[in-house]
Amino acid sequence: MTTGSGTAPAPPEATPPAEASAAARPAAEPPATASPSATASPSAIARPPATASPPAARRGSYRRLSVEARRAELLTAALGLFAHRAPEDVSLDDVASAAGASRPLVYRYFPGGKQQLYEAALRSAADELERCFEEPRSGPLSARLSRVLDRYLAFVDEHDAGFSALLQSGSVAETSRTNAIVDEVRRAAAEEILLHLAVEEPGARLRMMVRTWITAVEAASLIWLDEEKRPSLEELRDWLVDQFVAMLTATAATDPQTARVMKAAVRMEPAEGPVGRLARRVVPSLGEASHLL
Repeated sequence: MTTGSGTAPAPPEATPPAEASAAARPAAEPPATASPSATASPSAIARPPATASPPAARRGSYRRLSVEARRAELLTAALGLFAHRAPEDVSLDDVASAAGASRPLVYRYFPGGKQQLYEAALRSAADELERCFEEPRSGPLSARLSRVLDRYLAFVDEHDAGFSALLQSGSVAETSRTNAIVDEVRRAAAEEILLHLAVEEPGARLRMMVRTWITAVEAASLIWLDEEKRPSLEELRDWLVDQFVAMLTATAATDPQTARVMKAAVRMEPAEGPVGRLARRVVPSLGEASHLL
């Protein structure tokens, strides 16, 4: 199996030294019988028998895993640390400790050190983010967007510090490869949204509108973290759905293709859905704009 950064997998782990079985050990010799004339000293009689410490294998400090399982365990430990700390604040010793492994073992699976481990963890997180945008293409568009945003924002909430370091380009671990991984997530998200709009060949304006909304979602997520996670996730989600509708409406005003997409989407929206609620809130505000018509 090839790793996320193109490195050949580590060889199978060596089996820890096996304990000699009880059957293989020579039987303990019976204690010598003291002669009637022999007299044990009081200190010898009072001394308790020595207790042997349990072997390391019995203490459960080593678990033999397959190459794939051990690598996955190390990545999971790294993701947990990178989620709440900037990459430069995480050491290989931290990852080894979190995974219950040793530093040499981490190097065995990631010979490129922390940078290779970070890129592999980032690739794993990127795959999870891309899956957030996968949604069955049925039902009202606003409901689909809400479910997508629920998953995306839950990821942001869970990986707060790591998400900020990643998107704000404030990490010393940032490279052209990490930037490419992040950009791939953005493009994949935009492609998924365009599929929901049911357009075979989206034009430049429609594509620009969708990609701009993806950027707005990222920016709003970062600001939400900076504002100590206020407002609530539900309010943030609903506001981002409103932003999509508003951007679609503005683009439809000058782009015939987007206008057709918007009409088809609005026909599927229920009156009590997000789009209906937005329309009822906006129309009264537009009453003051009648002199512009």
